Amino acid sequence: MANIDALKKLSAQVRRDIVRMVHAVSSGHPGGSLGCVEYFVALYKVVLKHDPKVFTMDGKNDDLFFLSNGHISPVFYSVLARCGYFPIAELKTFRKLNSRLQGHPTTHEGLPGVRIASGSLGQGMSVAIGAALAKKLNKDNAIIYSLHGDGELQEGQIWEAAMYAAANKVDNLISTVDYNGRQIDGDVEKVLSLGNLKAKFEAFGWTVLENNYGNDIEKVIASFNEAKNLIGKGKPIMILMRTEMGMGVDYMMGTHKWHGSAPNDEQLAKALLQLEETEKDY
Repeated sequence: MANIDALKKLSAQVRRDIVRMVHAVSSGHPGGSLGCVEYFVALYKVVLKHDPKVFTMDGKNDDLFFLSNGHISPVFYSVLARCGYFPIAELKTFRKLNSRLQGHPTTHEGLPGVRIASGSLGQGMSVAIGAALAKKLNKDNAIIYSLHGDGELQEGQIWEAAMYAAANKVDNLISTVDYNGRQIDGDVEKVLSLGNLKAKFEAFGWTVLENNYGNDIEKVIASFNEAKNLIGKGKPIMILMRTEMGMGVDYMMGTHKWHGSAPNDEQLAKALLQLEETEKDY
């Protein structure tokens, strides 16, 4: 059984990492990163079958994760580092020249934990489906996970992939939408409404779960466990996960303005006062 208190403490530290990383280079995407902390901590600390000490690109017999909305790389890098994929001190190189920790994840520098370059929105589900089909061909019973932004669902490739996955019974795939209702230009509903996402994915042949508490670590773990129980049932699985963009930092919550803006010195200090240092800062 997961130690929930320990997971909550790690989540607080990951949030500190995020705001410090984007502040240091005055660049990055803190809003969505802060909102997805519980997802990543639950995935990598509880759910995923993986070994940070033995990372391979093919991931044979391992569960695989693909980040489609690659701009939330700060939370991805922080959790990878604090799970042991690479030194925590390397977080200080975020978005710097010749760093392995670019603004959007890349593969050419061989950063452990990253299997695809992502950031061009809409592509991650297609990659995840390909990996899931490869697992089936290789008689590998591991599970594929992917994460997507809600604004990303305005990309047509997502729906082509969704149709393909259902038609080909890709039932070893658990995708999640970070449903925070905000994107770079404003509220998703105002920019381009997604309508009834649950009904849409069900119409496309997916099994859909809803988690309205995506910043509650216990609820996130429960959603993952529910989804895992549906593996092998003939349908791909989608979790619609409601989160709060900027979660944990009061002035970043309730607005889209921190989607891609970095805090200044004063704003960083205010944020860090709200986030407990539970592990050593890098």
